[in-house]
Formats: sequence, C-alpha cells, structure tokens
Amino acid sequence: MTSPYSANPGFRMMEEAFPRKLKERTGLAIEQWIARVRKEGPPGEKERRAWLKQQGLTTNYAWWIADMAEERAEASPEAMVDAMYAGPKAALLPIHHALVQLGLKTGKDVKIAVCKTIVPFYRRNVFAQIKPATNTRIDFSLALGAAKAAGRLISTGGYEKKDRLTHRIPVASLADIDGELKRWLKTAYELDAPAGR
Repeated sequence: MTSPYSANPGFRMMEEAFPRKLKERTGLAIEQWIARVRKEGPPGEKERRAWLKQQGLTTNYAWWIADMAEERAEASPEAMVDAMYAGPKAALLPIHHALVQLGLKTGKDVKIAVCKTIVPFYRRNVFAQIKPATNTRIDFSLALGAAKAAGRLISTGGYEKKDRLTHRIPVASLADIDGELKRWLKTAYELDAPAGR
C-alpha cells in the first residue's frame, strides 16, 4: 500500500537548500544549531522552538531545527502517526485518516507530512494542519488570512500574530467533516496557489 505521506519538508530541505540558506542567514550550519539547541536550549520541543525564535530565527527555521534536534528523521510517517494517536487518542485515528484523504483529493499538488504532534498539508506553504488537540477532538487548522470567523470556523488569533495558520475547525467525529469544512479547506488551498495561477 502506498503511503499518503510525503517526506517532511524540513528533512527534504536539509538535503537541498536549507543548510546553505541557514548558514547564509545566521552564520551557523545546521549541525551547529542542533548542537547549540541540545546544549543551551530548554528541554521540550515547544520550548526549544520558542527559544530558537528568541535567537532571531523565523518560525519555519525554529520548527525544523527543533525537529532535527529530536532525531526523528529516521522514523516512518506511519509510526509517527501511530505514536501521535497512542492511548486514549486512538479513537481519533479514523478522523485523522479521513482528513488526510480529503486533503489529498483537494489538489494533485498537495503534500502531507508528519511531525511529532502535527500533520501539515502543503502546496507552496502550509495551508492546513491536523493536530489531535485533546483525547476527543482534532483541531483542523487553516491558513485563511484575514477571513472572518463564521459558523464552526474559529479564529486562532494567528492573523494578528502573523502566523501562517489563522483559523481552526474542531473535529470530534466523522460527521464533522462536512460541507463547511470542505469549503474552508478548498479556500485555504486556493489561497496558497503558486504565483501566476
């Protein structure tokens, strides 16, 4: 069976332009950043991301370096998803799989990666994200810019903070993957269209 997941862009960038751009922007190579995070940074991935941002790194660089410092590059996406939904969150797995399939149907250029606690959907940038927020709910986040929250769509305050993901829809059952959610996902996908389209 073919995996629905693509390589994490952070890992792909490690192999391509990421090391060169990181060193140009910061003066430190990726190996130096990882060593620095492990030596000077706080424990915990969330705290490390915040610490890296305090060092002047952008959100994407902070996430990728913190992810690399956790040494998860070798884990398969499926194993990471299983770990994400271990224990009481296991009941959310069918919802996760349904959202992944919906994301892949949104467009032929959609890529879905797996990180430790989130599953982002990419086109040019992240336009949606799955996060098991509680034992009974997934937060399906979307990059919708300044769109007004309406219906089940909740503003995360992300637009004001200049975060990529600006809204979320709580999903507690397969029935919550309805026409409203699908319309907002399509909107987020279209907002991330490559230039010239």
